Amino acid sequence: MNPFISRSFYGVINYVTALISMASPWLFGFAHVGGASLFLPITIGWVQLIMAIFSNNSHGFIKIFPMPTHNVLDAFSGFILAVSPFLYGFAFIENGVFLPHLLIGLTFLIAGVFTHGSPFVNEEAHQEVVGWDNH
Repeated sequence: MNPFISRSFYGVINYVTALISMASPWLFGFAHVGGASLFLPITIGWVQLIMAIFSNNSHGFIKIFPMPTHNVLDAFSGFILAVSPFLYGFAFIENGVFLPHLLIGLTFLIAGVFTHGSPFVNEEAHQEVVGWDNH
């Protein structure tokens, strides 16, 4: 797989998507549904924002969190958010409740996988996350 997202653009995507994720229950009008549909995007958005602030990239402010680990956690949390409407059963409670979760989750997932230096597309970064060497 070839990475097509630069680290600089990734930093911007991360902040914007984290803020949209946190505000999504009110932006898209499903805050009244409650439960996992409300809790997950807010929680994952906060985690993403904290990781973005502490990430060791050009847009991180504190620069202590390794980017390969951030990429893996982005992909994992994006997957969880994308499947959550179907996993927790609120996908078809009301029209369109699942769509923000799916789109924001896929954004995190794609950004985590296809960013330059991601362990999913870079063997050296993969070994850094896994913590072992083939030598």
